[in-house]
Amino acid sequence: MGRILFVFGTRPEAIKLCPLVQRLRAQPEHFQVKVAVTAQHRDMLDQVLEAFRVHPDFDLDLMQPEQTLGALTARILAGMETVLSAARPDLVVVQGDTNTTFAAALGAFYRRVPVAHVEAGLRTGDLGQPFPEEMNRVLTSRIAAFHFAPTRAAEAALLREGVAAETIFVTGNTGIDAVLWVRGALERGELQAPEWPWLDPAKRLVLVTCHRRENFGPGFDRAMRALAALAERPDVQLVYPVHRNPNVLGPAHSRLDGHANIVLLDPLPYVAFVDLMRRSAMIVTDSGGIQEEAPSLGKPVLLLREKTERPEAVAAGTVKLVGTDERQIVAEAARLLDDAAEYARMTRVHNPYGDGTACAQIAQVLAGAALLPR
Repeated sequence: MGRILFVFGTRPEAIKLCPLVQRLRAQPEHFQVKVAVTAQHRDMLDQVLEAFRVHPDFDLDLMQPEQTLGALTARILAGMETVLSAARPDLVVVQGDTNTTFAAALGAFYRRVPVAHVEAGLRTGDLGQPFPEEMNRVLTSRIAAFHFAPTRAAEAALLREGVAAETIFVTGNTGIDAVLWVRGALERGELQAPEWPWLDPAKRLVLVTCHRRENFGPGFDRAMRALAALAERPDVQLVYPVHRNPNVLGPAHSRLDGHANIVLLDPLPYVAFVDLMRRSAMIVTDSGGIQEEAPSLGKPVLLLREKTERPEAVAAGTVKLVGTDERQIVAEAARLLDDAAEYARMTRVHNPYGDGTACAQIAQVLAGAALLPR
């Protein structure tokens, strides 16, 4: 039996790892599972843990106001010393591209503990976009012993970097497992959808998220101006759960407060956000995870980024890059709202990131791996 330690700290990591935690815990004959959280995103992380009923065995609670990337990374690395000493894992599992991902992988490397990287191989080829996530991915790939790639393109990126083919497993993305599970539970009534008293059924819902670090400043301001212009249409209602980062919160409210067709919300629990996604007509976002989830729900995405490490959905036609150019954002949104053929083309349910079986595939690989007790 292998001792598996999951380490994560943000809401996106939790969304994509909690279903895998559940899957491995359902196989106690193969796995002894423990969970450590850094709480890089405290409130948003806890909402996901509650939804998936995952209770951490270790909580480093490292969130601090306005913490720098360097200080955060150093504190995660130091905290991992204590966790690894107590858990004595045979394998550490990390996900994606956060500072928690990289620092946890590095801490495991220093203790000679192998690392499994879920969602491995995503690349833009530009270390500045997204920042610092692209570097975190690249460095984690140099450490990992197991690479669970969501797509063949991600596998190819790893092979180009010299990663051994026998260590790469194309499984789809565990985020698809999560969103399909929540959607199904909402439809069956097993999870309760919130009441949305402000939701106008006569208007088309445009769901918005925008929080990427590389968009802070002028790019973010342009995006907010575009949203304000789009909200002048009488047939739409924009709903924007606003990230609490001061670089997002202040500018978003200064540009968008007071618009009759814009609803600004606090960050939402994952279940509530999935409910809004399934109700929406389209999604305007700079999020990585939403690029993967939306195609499974048949929702077109306008992506507020110049480059994406998830090009498969762009190639499939369900995601369109619009950057932060005000006129382009408004024009492409209007095209979707006014052109029925274009909308139908982008809303066909086609997800290049998997079919909801990623967790089962990863569990199968790990169950057959030689995880030697330490």
